[in-house]
Amino acid sequence: MEQKGCKPEKVRLFPLLLINFINTLGFGLVLPFLVFLVERFGGNAIVYGFIGAMYPAFQLIGAPILGRWSDVHGRKKILFITQAGTLLSWIIFMLAFFTPVDTILEVDSPIFGVFIITIPLLILFIARSFDGLTGGNVAVANAYLADITEEKDRNRNFGKMSISTNLGFIIGPALAGLLSLTIYGELIPVLAAALISLAGVIVIVRYLPESQQCIIKKEKKMGFRDVIELKNISYMLVIYFLIFLGFNVFYTAFPLHAIEILNWSIADMGIYFSVLSIMMVIVQGPILSRASRKYSDARLAIIGSVILGTNFIFLVTGDMFFTYLAAVLFALGNGLMWPSLLSLISKLAGREHQGAVQGFASSFSSLASIVGLIFGGFLYGVLKGMSFVVAAVIVYVVFLLSFRMLSFEKELKEE
Repeated sequence: MEQKGCKPEKVRLFPLLLINFINTLGFGLVLPFLVFLVERFGGNAIVYGFIGAMYPAFQLIGAPILGRWSDVHGRKKILFITQAGTLLSWIIFMLAFFTPVDTILEVDSPIFGVFIITIPLLILFIARSFDGLTGGNVAVANAYLADITEEKDRNRNFGKMSISTNLGFIIGPALAGLLSLTIYGELIPVLAAALISLAGVIVIVRYLPESQQCIIKKEKKMGFRDVIELKNISYMLVIYFLIFLGFNVFYTAFPLHAIEILNWSIADMGIYFSVLSIMMVIVQGPILSRASRKYSDARLAIIGSVILGTNFIFLVTGDMFFTYLAAVLFALGNGLMWPSLLSLISKLAGREHQGAVQGFASSFSSLASIVGLIFGGFLYGVLKGMSFVVAAVIVYVVFLLSFRMLSFEKELKEE
């Protein structure tokens, strides 16, 4: 699968892991209180879902372009653009705290519920939209990792990327709980997110080398049709879509479920996501490292997806014990499945199309996030805790589809 003369050079993985950690730490600082902030500015569960959908909606536009640009112009330049965009988005986000909560529109709808549109609420929409438009960092980071990693090590290194993500979600929510206790409330965590993003820009400029040894000199237009015509890529994109659809039904429904059924506070929410992330680090570290030596990417995806689907069933009970038991299964299932899928799609993409494929994969995940975040709000309003069953069914479909990936691996070995 490697192009002649384009073997990955040994580049340190640490700067990339640090950038990934910085990005998730920033969002982890805001995640625990975002639903409360939306309600304070006049929104409801549906509005919270729409605000959450702004990032993936605009990422749907930006990620394929940024991914392909990274194939042509180099990963480092595009990572700088995406990180600078994140920094600017947090600055815009902070403006909401200094804007009067003036009502623009009052809504009383049998479908959307009762809420008001205020100026600070619109600012949150703009901030999340801008971050999404420049939010190709995940696609470009995945392409960067594929550049510098031999195929036999990709599963473990994608596991390390996931660990850096989860470390951000361990420290972020816990730190948010502490910082929000000051007299400035949620403003300090958002300011911290902006400063952390600035640190990410500095890391890219000072410490991240260019990863590509063979940047494409002449840009060839790589559209959606070109990508899906690559062997087996279209099937993997469908799996991407379904996974993120299930995830985002959960991510929208769970905070609402935690407030209404579990009676959790911001601190309780922060503790739960921190515990979940700690378990993810354990799974994607020593457990994944050992499992990847024994099982192929496809087999780990199969095992992980059935475990992941089962975790959502336990959430339906609304019981504290089963809620934390679900977290254990979530960590184990996702920790085995996700790095394995990332590893396999990077192998199928090949070196020349790595950025383009990763960009369109991000678009599929973004499309699923839009549907899942908005649908999740509606779904929870109607089904309450039973909405987790829908998430479980979606992931069980992924489990069934994953068996075909065994043949993909066989084809790769034969090439």
